[in-house]
Amino acid sequence: MKRTILITAALIFLGMIANANNPRDIAEKASNSIGFTSMEMSSTLKIFDNKGNVRERQVAVATKKFGDTYKTMIRFLAPADVKGTSMLIFDYEEKGDDMWIYMPSMRKTRRIVSSEKGRSFMGSEFTNANMSKPNFDDFNYSTIGTETIDGKEFWKIESICKTESIADEYGYSKQVAYIEKLSYLTHKVEYYDRYNELQKIMTISDFRKQSNGVYFAYYMEMNNVQNGRKSVMTVNLFQLGSSLKETDFSTTSLEKM
Repeated sequence: MKRTILITAALIFLGMIANANNPRDIAEKASNSIGFTSMEMSSTLKIFDNKGNVRERQVAVATKKFGDTYKTMIRFLAPADVKGTSMLIFDYEEKGDDMWIYMPSMRKTRRIVSSEKGRSFMGSEFTNANMSKPNFDDFNYSTIGTETIDGKEFWKIESICKTESIADEYGYSKQVAYIEKLSYLTHKVEYYDRYNELQKIMTISDFRKQSNGVYFAYYMEMNNVQNGRKSVMTVNLFQLGSSLKETDFSTTSLEKM
């Protein structure tokens, strides 16, 4: 009887270890490690061409959770040629995101269809899909190794799109995320094109602990190794909580500036 109890306990313990190291669970925990139910921030987006020339954008972002849905409003404040451009994202738990964009020059709001989510976000090397969490059911996951960087241990989690249509939607065939074992914070992501060639590398740094104990990255850089361009997103001001109401996250409010 005692031996049976010991064996059962050992099996449960081994099961817990296996589950803790499940690559999908690691990816989901990493995504949730930077989650907030409500926040607002201002940031600077710098877009570099392959000659080092730079364009700068000032951006305001607000996110708030209503029920099971995260709603995000992104507004471009400057310069004049992009001022008033706004983007609305509904990030659902159980289905694909909804996205809309308002372009002042066109004076109309239009939905961003799934085939456009892998396209450039406002001319940068970030994509529309980078602006929201992925649907975890769209990928097959595996742990392809570990790596030590600056004394920290990382899992290398590979996420491969299940179908070609999903790859078209995201704009890449697979990604490899470097997730720190201790904190579950993602420090680097490699993106591969449909020919399995490395296309982009995103580095994430300057993690700052917020009042609720959760860390948030104040610096993100996306390098396109194929065309030599890069984009940098730097957070200037971040605050937990938002006074915005659910009606502020609507297609109607997109056109208000």
